[in-house]
Amino acid sequence: MQPSIRAYRPADLDAVYDICVRTADAGGDARGLYSSDKLMGDIFAAPYVTLEPEHAHVLDDGTGKAVGYVLGTADTNRFAQRYRDEWLPATEGRYPGPVAEPATQEESMLWLHYHPERMVVPELADYPAHLHIDLVPEWQGKGYGRGLIDAFLAGLRAVGVPRVHLGMAAANVGARAFYDRLGFTEIPVPHLPTVVFLGRNT
Repeated sequence: MQPSIRAYRPADLDAVYDICVRTADAGGDARGLYSSDKLMGDIFAAPYVTLEPEHAHVLDDGTGKAVGYVLGTADTNRFAQRYRDEWLPATEGRYPGPVAEPATQEESMLWLHYHPERMVVPELADYPAHLHIDLVPEWQGKGYGRGLIDAFLAGLRAVGVPRVHLGMAAANVGARAFYDRLGFTEIPVPHLPTVVFLGRNT
């Protein structure tokens, strides 16, 4: 069978975790960088496919295996609340609690996990949806990323969401070029200088 973009299925969850960690180090492989290779997925992927699977799409390599995904939420404010109310209890006991002053990269990631309200950024209020997209390296640069974004935007339009945003590491220059080609433009968020925020109409 040919590769195709299809709706996420619960059987894809392990593949989603794998794709996430393999692209979580500014686009590079983050396996072995944290105490658990599931940490990145538990923050940036699994909560979305669990809480809003209707907005998750995968690139199927033709054998049924997901090798890329786009996922996100139609309503960032609502998602942040559901993360606190539903996802944090679901992952209780997997990781140490947050520390007041994170000193390591892992502690910084756990701070993100335990503070879902950080997703609600005033400067992004006009862009209520947000997304994450990742493809394993061998499937990048083949046009599938654009197809995944198109599928996600179509889902947002269907439920009346006008605009979407994303956040990315400034070091991921390849991703920035990709988003530029798709019509995303930078949204200034001065108090978060380590993250580049981009947005566009749906």
